Amino acid sequence: MSTEKLYLRRNLVMEPLVDQWYAWPHLISPATTAMNIVERHIKIMESYVRGPKIHAAAVKNPAMRGGPFIDYPTERVEEVKALIEQTRCERADMIELAQSIVALDELLRNEALGYSLEPLYPKVPEPLRGYVELVYDLNNNPSFRVIEPLLYRSKYYDPSKQSLMLSTILNDDRPFVLSTPRFEAENDVHLKIPFAHEGIDTLFRMRSEPRAFGEIKEMLGLEDRYDGRFREFFTTEAPPAYKRYDGPGVRWRYFGHACILVETRDICMLLDPVLSYTYDSAISRYTYDDLPDEIDYVLITHNHQDHLLFETLLQIRSRVKNIIVPRNGGGALQDPSLRMVLQYTGFPNVIEVEDLDTMKIEGGEITFLPFLGEHSDLNVRTKTAFAVRLNGHQLLFAADSCNIEPRLYEHLYPIVGDVDVLFLGMECDGAPLTWLYGPLLTRPLNRGMDQSRRLAGSNFERARSIVETLHCKEAYVYAMGQEPWLNYIMSIKYTEESNPIIASNKLIAWCGENGIMAERLFGEKEILIT
Repeated sequence: MSTEKLYLRRNLVMEPLVDQWYAWPHLISPATTAMNIVERHIKIMESYVRGPKIHAAAVKNPAMRGGPFIDYPTERVEEVKALIEQTRCERADMIELAQSIVALDELLRNEALGYSLEPLYPKVPEPLRGYVELVYDLNNNPSFRVIEPLLYRSKYYDPSKQSLMLSTILNDDRPFVLSTPRFEAENDVHLKIPFAHEGIDTLFRMRSEPRAFGEIKEMLGLEDRYDGRFREFFTTEAPPAYKRYDGPGVRWRYFGHACILVETRDICMLLDPVLSYTYDSAISRYTYDDLPDEIDYVLITHNHQDHLLFETLLQIRSRVKNIIVPRNGGGALQDPSLRMVLQYTGFPNVIEVEDLDTMKIEGGEITFLPFLGEHSDLNVRTKTAFAVRLNGHQLLFAADSCNIEPRLYEHLYPIVGDVDVLFLGMECDGAPLTWLYGPLLTRPLNRGMDQSRRLAGSNFERARSIVETLHCKEAYVYAMGQEPWLNYIMSIKYTEESNPIIASNKLIAWCGENGIMAERLFGEKEILIT
């Protein structure tokens, strides 16, 4: 067996999968996984089998971008049929669980009329018995609370359905993740291991720590038939060394979308990690090569796939000392616990925070601020903004906060004070509620209601109000999904006539007129605050 030391190639892609679908947090928590299997995966696959030509045409139409269409040629019908049958057979328990959630919702609508809920417990569908609590709000509206920790310890959480698809990437083209299952191609390697497998950390440490081929193959339990193609993922060439910031102030680097690396000589933190790989591109970008070997804190603003990306998090897991996530609402179907999602996928160092908690860090502190909007008016508590004070400078990462109630920031100002640097998302159109949360709905939603409830950030007036209220010295528009390497998770394509571009241009112009540095971030950016 060769003892030659090898590094991981810089353009190796790892896609985490559940049931051969791209993994995001709603495919980890058992209840949301069940609903997505039935109401998203099976329905999309059956639609493709009925009309593959319709899907093939739709994915080429920019107006249909991000829709429920499988991005494969028409000849993949038999593979999709096989995956439908495999899903129905191997995930029968999950299908039954999803059907039970729908039935429970109907039971509560019909029989929970303001009187005691105790007589309804024996009528709860059998798969949910003992896993839910029936409740009213103060106005006698019935609902149920999922006892999530119990579901994770039941048959409904099955890590054996998790796997990794390894391949190499040469350009930004990848099928949209919410609507296209993954099938193994000629040069791919499908690793059927759970996300908590320690071999994943060892594999991705090989970006900077070389190992022998046989050693990593054995650790991953790789089949011999993969030897040739797996060997192609490695090189003897060492990557460029990372130089840690060692100045007296604060350095921040923009990696695309909402991903920002903040460093002082004492501390390093990474926000909403979504990283590109290293390959030839017309757009300059920071990649995995530009991360330090140790990251003190990863901060996650909210539970959407463009802010919590398993593809990135699993690759940097061994570098991260702590992950900070907002606490959730306690059992609501639409609001699964991020702490549990991460802990059950192999992240042992997760810290939950509440609104207005403050955490002391080396050289400063982080205050966790309430975050309104961006969730289509659903009761979702898993969201927070981060006010980071470092070496006397304050940076506010507001992500997709929608300033629907300006008084919030008026109340926050005495607590937070002046903000030196604001990062704010202005994707002010946003997708409708059903685009992301549709599989969790147990009844069809009126189209007018759906279109009015958007996954939207602040428009010009709302963004300007934040800048004015917090006396921001600099304002950066980010989290816009413009970078082409994000197409597979965002599926956004703007023009100069797009509302988010017009709104953010207005903010940048207004800031310039008022002596405030402002820019819409794209590609990469580095700023030193001294």
